[in-house]
Amino acid sequence: MPLIQRVSRDGTAPEIGGPAPDRLISGNPVHSTWNLEESDGLYAGLWQSTPGKWRVSYSEWEYFRILSGYSLLTAADGSVTQLHPGDSMIIRPGFEGTWEVVQTTLKDYVIRL
Repeated sequence: MPLIQRVSRDGTAPEIGGPAPDRLISGNPVHSTWNLEESDGLYAGLWQSTPGKWRVSYSEWEYFRILSGYSLLTAADGSVTQLHPGDSMIIRPGFEGTWEVVQTTLKDYVIRL
């Protein structure tokens, strides 16, 4: 494995899935995940979702940057964060709320368990 790697979907098959049925609120979102790094509780890659809304509950730490699309992240207290291309965010363990993909969204991410 090279010691430097471009973050790209090229040459990597995505894992296809979606939110668990008990978390789904609306739509039929399809998640495509290109895991480029999995090592010692660290995950990095690209994630894309088609429109839909589901409940989220974070036990991990995540950094991400929106590359394309438009989503809404709503906290349990009702506060809404709009996610546009170029937005970089950190979600800390304990965050609960909903993720709504309004327009198919692509993000890069780093997750630490």
